Amino acid sequence: MLALAGCAARPVAETVRLPVFAPCIAAVPVKPDYEFGKLAMAAPDGEKILALARDWPRARWYEGQLEAALAGCR
Repeated sequence: MLALAGCAARPVAETVRLPVFAPCIAAVPVKPDYEFGKLAMAAPDGEKILALARDWPRARWYEGQLEAALAGCR
């Protein structure tokens, strides 16, 4: 009879939830190599404008990749 009484008094197991650090960004996109950054300071204005125009799509693509990577953090 005592053995049965001992089983009835067993404590209930509790579940404790603790926050655990997990990185929200799996992979960081590679930063593009911008043409404008390679130009000399004395480069003509036309070259600078053309370099900026060619860099624009790269910058938009990179920005989109960064936003997609950060979307997992919200």
